[in-house]
Amino acid sequence: MKRLTSLVLLIIVLTPTLLTTACSTNSSPALKMASMSDMPMKMQNAPTRVREAYQFALANPDALKNVPCYCGCGGIGHTSNFSCYYNEAKQTFDEHALGCSLCVDISQDVMKLTRDGKSPPDIRTAIVSTYSQFGPPNQ
Repeated sequence: MKRLTSLVLLIIVLTPTLLTTACSTNSSPALKMASMSDMPMKMQNAPTRVREAYQFALANPDALKNVPCYCGCGGIGHTSNFSCYYNEAKQTFDEHALGCSLCVDISQDVMKLTRDGKSPPDIRTAIVSTYSQFGPPNQ
């Protein structure tokens, strides 16, 4: 009987804590994203992951300038993952990432790590560690 009483008391004490924890909201920060209306039609009609990558790139250029790309695009003058989305010299969108899943994968990982609250140096380290197996970086 003493055991049953202890168990009931434990449940009474822990229930509010468990309910509060279960009802808590996700505290990961929302990402800043550019409007799709700012994008050319080719980007607007792209698959969701690609559209999100372009939206993130436009709204967060420094996040993608911080990381290299490993798809071999250095040969076409790209200097970071951001270059796969936007040509700063011409002030126009670059269509490269429309057809390159590696560029988009890198950007999606940067988005996830940003949501997770990782710092720019930690994000760069994670990208280099994950993608260096695919070839030389473009920066």
